[in-house]
Amino acid sequence: MSKTITLRISEEHYEAFKKYARHDNRTISNAIETLALRQMESAQFADGLEMEGILADKDLVARIKEGAKQAKERKVRFVE
Repeated sequence: MSKTITLRISEEHYEAFKKYARHDNRTISNAIETLALRQMESAQFADGLEMEGILADKDLVARIKEGAKQAKERKVRFVE
């Protein structure tokens, strides 16, 4: 189920979103949602090239696996 939110932006930003939406044949709300989701995805996930580099580092992969195992077994401690 979709949700409605209120977003306060400057007139300048509104016009920029409006121009982007019109150029991409979208509503303003859909343009903002699409851009926000793309930004979240790019901030949260490694792209193909980054993932290749991560997987090529065998020591790093081993340490990640060990950390995941310890977390699953709750053999961890949190340091502030």
